[in-house]
Amino acid sequence: MKFLVQLSRIFVGVLFIISGFIKLNDPLGFSYKLQEYFGADVLNMEFLIPYALLISVFVVVFEVVLGVFLLIGYKPKFTVYSLLAMIVFFTFLTFYSAYFDKVKDCGCFGDALKLTPWESFTKDVILLVLILILFFGLKHIKPLFKALPTTIIALLSFLISLWFGYHVLMHLPSIDFRAYAIGKNIQEQMVIPEDAPKPILEYTWTFNVNGEEQEFVTNGSYPSVDGEYIGVETKTIDEGYIPPIQDFSIESNDEDLTSYFLEKDKLVIIAMYNITSSEDEGVAKLKAFTNDAIKAGYTVIGLTSSGDAEKQKVKQEYNLNFDFFLCDEKVIKTIVRSNPGVVILNKGTVMNKAHWNDIEDLEF
Repeated sequence: MKFLVQLSRIFVGVLFIISGFIKLNDPLGFSYKLQEYFGADVLNMEFLIPYALLISVFVVVFEVVLGVFLLIGYKPKFTVYSLLAMIVFFTFLTFYSAYFDKVKDCGCFGDALKLTPWESFTKDVILLVLILILFFGLKHIKPLFKALPTTIIALLSFLISLWFGYHVLMHLPSIDFRAYAIGKNIQEQMVIPEDAPKPILEYTWTFNVNGEEQEFVTNGSYPSVDGEYIGVETKTIDEGYIPPIQDFSIESNDEDLTSYFLEKDKLVIIAMYNITSSEDEGVAKLKAFTNDAIKAGYTVIGLTSSGDAEKQKVKQEYNLNFDFFLCDEKVIKTIVRSNPGVVILNKGTVMNKAHWNDIEDLEF
C-alpha cells in the first residue's frame, strides 16, 4: 500500500502541475471553455458566464498548488480531500459531456493536447482510482522537508502561480500552442492534403418492411430493401483529417476577401472579437499605432464579429483610420487573447502579435 501511495502521489502531483500550468499559461482560453460548459445547451448555468475568467484563474491556480502540495506533503488531508472533490466533479463533467456529446474538447490540457470527451473521461477515471489510493493511504503521505521549508515552498507555489496567471492576462500566453502562433502560415494551416484520411460515416436507414420498421446500416450507399423508406440517421465513426484552421475568413458585407488580404506583404490585423466588450484603454491606443503602421507601408484592417452600428460607432468615437471586416467571434478569440489585439502578417504568415498593453513595443 505504501508503494502504491507514493507512486500515485508522484503521478497525480506531476499531472496536476502540468495540466494546471498549461491552462495557467492561457487562463483566458480556459475561461472560454468554461463558458461553453456553462451554456444553456450543456450545464444551463448561464449566470456563471460573467464569472468564467475569475473561476478559470481560481481553478488553474488551485490545480497547480494542489499538485505541489501533494509532492511536498503539505497538509496531506486537505490536499487529498480537495483532489478527490475536484476529480469527482470533473469525472462527472467529462462523462456528461461525452455521453451527451456536448463539448468536443474538455480543455484539460488547453490547446497543447486535444482530447476527445471519452478520452478525457477515461483519463479522469484513472486519476480517480489513483486519488482513491491516496485517500485510503493518507497516513503514508509524509512531508518531504521540515515544517518551515515545506510552508515556504507551498506559499511560493501559490504566489508564483498567481503572478504568472496575472502576467499572461496582461500580456499574452508565454507559450502559444494555437494554429495562429508566430511563425505559422494561415493558408498552410487551412489546407487538407490529398492523401489525408477521409471522414468515416455510418448510415442507419429505417424502412417499413411488411408493416414492421427495420433498420439497415451502410457506409453511405442506399440499401437494397423491398420496403417503404422512413428516414436515415448518420453517425461519425472517424472524423478523418481536420485542418488546424477551419473557419478563418475576412469578409465584407458583400464578398469574401480572405485570399486577397492573406496575399498582402505587410498586413496588420486589429482583432476585436466584440467591439462592445473591448478594453477602452486598448482601443484608445490604436489610432497612434495604426498611423505608424500605415506610414511604414502596412495595410491595416480590423476583424470583428460585431455589427455595422458598433463598427461605425467605434471608428467615429476614436477616429480610427481603418475599416473593420467580419470574422467569427470564436476564431478571433483563438487568434489573439486580447480585445483589442494586434497581429502582423506577411503573406499569411504570422510575424508578430501583441496584447494591447504591449503595442508600443512592436516595431515595423
